[in-house]
Order: sequence, then C-alpha cells, then structure tokens
Amino acid sequence: MSRLAGKVALVTGAARGIGEAIARAFAEQGAEGVLVTDINDAGGRRAADRLGSPYLRLDVREEADWTQVMAWMLRRWGRVDVVVNNAGITGFETGLIAHDPESVALKDWHQVLRTNLDGVFLGCKHAIRAMRRAGTGSIINIASRSAMVGVPAAAAYAASKAAVRNHTKTVALYCAEQGLSVRCNAILPAEVLTPMWEPMLGKGPERAVRMAAIVADTPLKRFARPEEVAALAVLLASDEATYMTGSDLHIDGGLLAGTAASPSLLEE
Repeated sequence: MSRLAGKVALVTGAARGIGEAIARAFAEQGAEGVLVTDINDAGGRRAADRLGSPYLRLDVREEADWTQVMAWMLRRWGRVDVVVNNAGITGFETGLIAHDPESVALKDWHQVLRTNLDGVFLGCKHAIRAMRRAGTGSIINIASRSAMVGVPAAAAYAASKAAVRNHTKTVALYCAEQGLSVRCNAILPAEVLTPMWEPMLGKGPERAVRMAAIVADTPLKRFARPEEVAALAVLLASDEATYMTGSDLHIDGGLLAGTAASPSLLEE
C-alpha cells in the first residue's frame, strides 16, 4: 500500500475520530512522515505512538503554533506535501447549550468560528507558504454536510462549515493564479460516528433511539465510519487527484440526493 509513498503530511485534530483515522490511513498508505497534532496532548501522543509517528501540540487558533509546527516540519523533512485541516468543534462539547440563531451567546458563537474557521484559514495560509518551496501540495479541509444546509440548533457550526467550503474554493483559485500546483479541496461528511457525537447521543437505553432518529432521513440509514472519510483524504492527498482543486467531496449516505421513497409511497 504505497499511494502516498514519499509524502509528508500534517493532520490537525488527530488525537481521535476522523483526524486519527486520516493519520492512520496516511501511514498505512506509505507516507514518509505523518505529523499528528492536537491540543489533546495525551490522546495525541497515544495516537502518534500507535502509528510510530511524531506528535506536536498545535492549537489551530494560534498563528504562532502554526509557524512553529511548519518550521519543525521543514527542519525534519525539508518539505510539506499535505495539510489536513480537520480540527473542529460543534459547540456542544461541554453539554447541550443553546446554539440556535436567537439564543446562542456571542462568546459561544466566536468559540466555534475561531476553531472551525480561523483554524482552517491559518492552516491554509501556512500550508501555502510551506508548499511554495516545491510549488506543489494538497490542502484538504474537512467541512461538513452542514456547509450546504441550515442547522437551526447549531447555527455557529453550520455557518463555520459553509465558510470553510467557500474558503477552500478561494484558496484553490489563489494557488492556481500564483502558478502553484497546490490543490485545495473540501470533504463534506454528514453524520460520522466519532466521540464528537457523545454529548448529543448520551448513554443508556435511549442512545440507540437517538442514533436511529439522527440517521432516519439518510438513505443508507447509518452513520459513516471515520475510515470512510479517511479514504477520501487519501485520494485527495495522492497523485491520483492532481487535477482536482476547489472541489467538494460529499460523503453523506445519499442525504443530499433526496429521499429514498418506496414505490408504494410514491403511488399514494
């Protein structure tokens, strides 16, 4: 398995969930180096140890952290080939607080946008600067199905992911304008079963009921697995996708395609 042979990659938010799955997939596909980053130091080090990869703390909201991490990568490997801007929050990490457009507190709104949008902005900015050395590279932004639709109970999250989707296209066009073979694409997952969902799913006998309700409108009637998202990241990081830039890759179980209605229902 060597689709990423010789490539050096950075993955943010890689201590668990989608980020960890992407880092693992990159390593399994023969990447020369995979830098695991997060603000969850204990989890990040465990994930890195499992992969035999280095770990560095990276708070995506802090530009100084980006500067230091990119400098470390250039000293270590001499280049940066892939940056995956995966780190993100829903705003519900500490409980189900109000996040609707009328009730969300400004500080909570800013907290989500600072991580999800500022973090991606900084990741793209410093990835471009690092990739200029070789003039080539792949930037992968993890957006969301929520980038395409409104989410009344998660206004800040939906707004941030919509902005990530649009910024991805801006970065793609800018790099092309600059004469760089630096591609920037977005992956838009719907419901992926990761620890991010724990505050909303809860525990006990009602967990299964909540899970079923969440995926009820999805034609495939299930959550996605982190490994399925990672497979798309491998494609975008590889030389198989060198003509893809500014694109959205949807992985949503058919959710945005419409409703999988049975013939009997259509006849009624």
